[in-house]
Amino acid sequence: MSRLFMFEKPLGMRDTLPELHEAKERVRSSIEMEMKRWGFQFIETPALEYYETVGTASAILDQQLFKLLDQQGHTLVLRPDMTAPIARVAASKLYKDQIPLRLAYSANVYRAQQREGGRPAEFEQIGVECIGDDSVSADGEMIALAISSLKKAGLEQFQLSVGHVGFVNELFVQILGNEERARELTKFLYEKNYVGYREHVKSLPLSSIDSQRLLAFLELRGGPEVIGKALELVENGKGRAALDELKLLWDVIEDYGESSRIKFDLTIVSHMSYYTGILFEVYAGMVGFPIGNGGRYDKLLEKFGKTTGATGFAIRLDRLLESLGDLGESEPVTCILFSPERRKEAYQMASQKRGDGERIVLQDISAVRNLDACSNVFANVVFLVGKEGTQ
Repeated sequence: MSRLFMFEKPLGMRDTLPELHEAKERVRSSIEMEMKRWGFQFIETPALEYYETVGTASAILDQQLFKLLDQQGHTLVLRPDMTAPIARVAASKLYKDQIPLRLAYSANVYRAQQREGGRPAEFEQIGVECIGDDSVSADGEMIALAISSLKKAGLEQFQLSVGHVGFVNELFVQILGNEERARELTKFLYEKNYVGYREHVKSLPLSSIDSQRLLAFLELRGGPEVIGKALELVENGKGRAALDELKLLWDVIEDYGESSRIKFDLTIVSHMSYYTGILFEVYAGMVGFPIGNGGRYDKLLEKFGKTTGATGFAIRLDRLLESLGDLGESEPVTCILFSPERRKEAYQMASQKRGDGERIVLQDISAVRNLDACSNVFANVVFLVGKEGTQ
């Protein structure tokens, strides 16, 4: 093992410097306020969870979990997502009155990287979970809230791609015959490897009709007309029921007045294996990955002893900031430079200005080596030097 450099950080970990931290705080605050306006209540969960509960329920690959042992020998993990911890809390403490819960969070999650490649191992998610509602209206609410939250954050150009994992599973099992073969083909969709998908389909011992159905599946992208095309590919009731949900979802989003923001992409699947129904991804300019995603996960709470529907979404703050581009102007800061004989006057002035809502830095002039630099760093500089009454 090589010796670490003095300023080296663990793989995938990053520092957040003041300008970026302030921008993140502004964006986070605007989204939090919007989520609260929609009736969601914020909660916090521990950074450390048991591997046997949240670790296995999270659906994050085992090699991406940060693991450690407590003093009793139990395996712990740094939470790799927030959906599983919130499901744990809801099942154990909150979901008693059998009415839908609307919970929100803003927290860091941790996923180990084999090699960094620019991907952070720690990043912040802000999101919501609606637990106890299995209606398509709840799915529509998640999409509408995601759109509204991004607008409040200042994002203008973005699009949501919506699919249904239940439809994909039913179609693949129907044609390929079993879950194992379906998972093998689905892997190409995870990776967005459509060339590999086509080559794999061509290599399968299928009839020309079934091969054509699987290839035509890749074309199921667009507006509500996609539903009609998809109906031509499925034969059983479950697949058609999934498409009925998407048709109803479109109507719900139209009622919210946001149908121009979404398109159907029935090829969407997720590496998060707990998704069971409608799911979506959010895309914006200047970012090559989704800046947010969400969907329905009706089976997850069963791992914590409850049976109920649930849906939600999460926004990646780092990717959202990247898509916003301009971080905006920081709130101006005034620096009061004082000499020892005017220290009390400086303290009183600072207290008054802070009371008025201004941001004030108090600085003993004897510690400043470069006075010219102050005008570059601070929006305004006040000198209290020499005898009182002079500037």
